[in-house]
Amino acid sequence: MDMLTSATVADVLRPYEKKWAGLYDLGLIIAGSVVIALSAQLAIPLPFSPVPVTGQTFAVLMIGALFGARRGVLSVLAYIIEGAAGLPVFAMGTGGPGVLVGPRGGYLLGFVFAACAVGFLAARGWDRRIRTTAMAMVFGNMIIYAFGLLWLFCLRFILGVSIGNTGILAVGLYPFIIGDILKTALAAALLPSGWKLLKFTGFAEKRK
Repeated sequence: MDMLTSATVADVLRPYEKKWAGLYDLGLIIAGSVVIALSAQLAIPLPFSPVPVTGQTFAVLMIGALFGARRGVLSVLAYIIEGAAGLPVFAMGTGGPGVLVGPRGGYLLGFVFAACAVGFLAARGWDRRIRTTAMAMVFGNMIIYAFGLLWLFCLRFILGVSIGNTGILAVGLYPFIIGDILKTALAAALLPSGWKLLKFTGFAEKRK
């Protein structure tokens, strides 16, 4: 596997010089956390669920795909640390450690592992074609839901916390499916197109 086929978009654009490469990575991580924070404010509260519809999932998975596993994970961790420290970066301008142990906590933890998985797949060329990009996005979403639903289950049936009057899936899965399908389709269109643009402009060829 050569460098080009084992690289993400961020790898292709990364400076060769070591000192600039480090600043580049740091800048991406900070920018990634900011993008996730901004996407969290694109929120639609649901009257029957403590988990709002937001743009976070799309931002997290795209950052994972564009940045790669390491930078993607660090971006998500930076975002979570900012929120835990009290900055109003979580959905609907909330912050503080209470959010992490509330109904949204499982999804936030899932973001870390989803960014890692999608970044790992992207570095192996899954973001070059529509079909494999869609598969990577679906896999990332499944990871987020696995953590989110498991935590909702623990809150309701183990800790006895009220999270609504409907079932776990009705609260934490079903309302988000249509949006995730649209986000997956958008990512499947954008990422392969981005690689075509890199090849057209010659950036990809320079890394060979």
